[in-house]
Amino acid sequence: MSDEKMSFVSHLEELRRRIIICLVAIGAGFLVTFNYSEIILRLLKRPLTTDLAFSRTYPFLRSLPRPGPPIDLIFLAPAEAFWMHMKIALFAGLLLTLPIVLYQIWKFIAPGLLSHEKRYALPFVVFSTIFFIGGLLFCFYFVLPFSLNFLLTYKTENLKPMISIGNYIDFTAKFLLGFGVVFELPLAIAISTKMGLVTPQFLSRNRKYAILISFTIAAILTPTPDVFNQTLMALPMYLLYEVGVLAARILIRKPAVASQEATEGV
Repeated sequence: MSDEKMSFVSHLEELRRRIIICLVAIGAGFLVTFNYSEIILRLLKRPLTTDLAFSRTYPFLRSLPRPGPPIDLIFLAPAEAFWMHMKIALFAGLLLTLPIVLYQIWKFIAPGLLSHEKRYALPFVVFSTIFFIGGLLFCFYFVLPFSLNFLLTYKTENLKPMISIGNYIDFTAKFLLGFGVVFELPLAIAISTKMGLVTPQFLSRNRKYAILISFTIAAILTPTPDVFNQTLMALPMYLLYEVGVLAARILIRKPAVASQEATEGV
C-alpha cells in the first residue's frame, strides 16, 4: 500500500514537473513573440484583405460575391488592443514551443509504455507538430478566407461590418486551433491502432458514426453556429478519418508481412 501511495505521489510530482517545464517554455515563447505581435496581427488580418480575396485566390470560384474593400479592425475598450496583443503573443508563443510541449507530454506517458514503444518518441513529436501546423495552414489559406467571404456577404446598405480586434482574434484563434487539433486525427488513429485499441475493420464498420461525430465536433469547435462553416471543418475531419483508416491498414499489414517473411526464412 505504501509503495502504491509513493508511486502515485511520484506520478503527481512528475506531472507537476512536466507542467512547469511547459509553462516556462510557453512563457519564454510569449516574451519572444510579444515584440512581434504587431507583425503577427498584420498576418492574421490577411484573410480580411484583398490579398486573399476569394476571387483571386481561387479563380474557379469567381462567381462568389466579394466581401468588398479591406476592413479595418477597431477596439471598443481602452485596454482591448493591449490585451489582444497579449493574446496574440501567447498564441504565437504556444506555437513556437509546441515541440517542447509535445515532448513533455510524451515524457510523462513514456514510463507506462513498453520499451519497444518508447522509440516512437521522436516520430510522435515530429508528426504531431507537422500535422498541427498543417491544420493551421489549411485553415488560414483556405477555410478562413472562405468563411469570412461567406459571412461578410450578408452586409447591406443598412449593415456595415465594424469588427473589433477582440472579436476577430477570438474568431480566428478558435478556427486555427480547432483545425490544428482536428489534423491530429490520423496520428491519433495510428497510435490507437499500434496500441491495439482499435482495428482497421472496426474503423471501417463505424464510418457512419465517424460522419456524425465529425459534424458534432465541428459544431462545437467552430465559432459560428451556421452549417456552412461547420461543414468546412466536418468534411476535412472525415477525410482525415479515412486517412487514419488507411494508415491503420498499413500499420497492421507491416507486422504481418514481416512475420510471413520470417516464417518463410525458417
